[in-house]
Amino acid sequence: MNEERDDQWLIEKMNNVWNSLFPEVERKNNVVIRFKGKWKNKFGHIKRMKNKDTEIVINSLFKDLNVPAYIINLTIAHELVHYMHGFNSPHKQLYKHPHKGGIVNKELRKRGYSGLLKLERKWIKEEWPEIHNIIKEF
Repeated sequence: MNEERDDQWLIEKMNNVWNSLFPEVERKNNVVIRFKGKWKNKFGHIKRMKNKDTEIVINSLFKDLNVPAYIINLTIAHELVHYMHGFNSPHKQLYKHPHKGGIVNKELRKRGYSGLLKLERKWIKEEWPEIHNIIKEF
């Protein structure tokens, strides 16, 4: 089975992650997600648009099938933690800084992502540099 990773695929991933991991987090505005950018040291980001939508962007290099789907799921989950913490969303901002004291990873561990966080660290160290060098050319 050969999947095509496009923005529609990404929307479905976000909805699956949101429904399974963050069912209690209300969507207080329109949240759009798309692939954009080709970064080595950034997997994604979240921002508030002028029209008050929230935009989640995932590194376009992650369209490549050599990037495991769990990396994309974890990146989406990371950005959704920011959303629920009130960063670039209509939710009440819970903290002064978005990563202070490891709050994102603490939240992800609480929601059962401990194993994936360990896999991600290993993947970033051992596989991402080589994959990045190969796919950045395309």
